[in-house]
Amino acid sequence: MQSIAEDSKPKATSKVTFLSRTETFAAAHRLSSKSLNEEENRKQFGKCNHSHGHNYKVIVTVRGQINPISGMFMNIYKLQEYMREAILQPLDHKNLDQDVEFFADVVSTTENLAIYIWSNLEKILPAGCLYKVKLYESDKNFIVYKGE
Repeated sequence: MQSIAEDSKPKATSKVTFLSRTETFAAAHRLSSKSLNEEENRKQFGKCNHSHGHNYKVIVTVRGQINPISGMFMNIYKLQEYMREAILQPLDHKNLDQDVEFFADVVSTTENLAIYIWSNLEKILPAGCLYKVKLYESDKNFIVYKGE
């Protein structure tokens, strides 16, 4: 017969949960490819070939198994810290093309920005927990990147 103390111990769980957090940041950029001449850039990117800015909204989703002691796999405040370091510090109120080295030779599209954010997060998050980056450049336009 088990003692009461043994019965009250939390059981390990294999349940996986997904945790998401939203942050916003403002950044400027100009869509322009060094592989194209000025006329080709104007045709390719239209009005976005001019300097402009966005109030981006980013939703980061991480996943993991629930810790039976805490009842969560990651504290939401820890995710907030990771996002501040990987996203807000390098990007908020910056000109992507001038202030972020990654975009020196990469067109600063929302697609490439999502990849940049993924890469930054992957370096500091616990291994294997990053699931998805969803990046809105406007209320109508967004990109989803899952590291593929």
